Amino acid sequence: MQGRLSSLPNAGTVVRYHDEALRRPQAGDEAGDNRPDDADVVWRAIGANHYHNRLLWREEDSARRTDVGPELIAASKRAIDRHNQLRNDAVEAIDEALLARLSALTTSTSASADPAAARLSSETAGAMIDRLSILALKIYHMRVQAHRVEAGETHMAECAARLQRLGAQRDDLAGCLDRLLTESASGVACFKVYRQFKMYNDPTLNPWLYEKPAASAGKQKGMP
Repeated sequence: MQGRLSSLPNAGTVVRYHDEALRRPQAGDEAGDNRPDDADVVWRAIGANHYHNRLLWREEDSARRTDVGPELIAASKRAIDRHNQLRNDAVEAIDEALLARLSALTTSTSASADPAAARLSSETAGAMIDRLSILALKIYHMRVQAHRVEAGETHMAECAARLQRLGAQRDDLAGCLDRLLTESASGVACFKVYRQFKMYNDPTLNPWLYEKPAASAGKQKGMP
């Protein structure tokens, strides 16, 4: 089993990659961000997901500024939509690549598990990796706050306690990811690609984007 799992990412490597990427001062290009295997389709998707989560975090902070005009806030909001869409696209790409690899693993072995009896996980491996990326960001920034001397002892102590809880949450989630991949490789569990269908980003689905301004204004009056 261990040899078969070597083609799948393990949670420890994902966590280390997330942390190492955050030690660099700027978010790198998602096409080459010092990932363990940049030629691997799974790792390329993991890198893209982390890259857009990092830029999404920065824009979310920027959008809450009170010292700039509405034009800059609107620009940040649009950037948030863009990075959020690409982040979700990367989650789907992670799941697609992992499922293709798992399919090859299970069909090349004599596993006797009945695919129809496999436990369906409502959370996908890609969604877990996305959550690990976000937890890495929270841990990184909470660690900064836990050492912010000018903010005072109380602030630092509260942030240190939060940092400990975030670390425990990440450890738990990493264990769940490894378990899901291991059980999926053995046919005990399974997951699917779930499409997010972000309708507000689609000009063919968002009525404010595909309808004429007058019609959109009328729809606002009658909105639920």
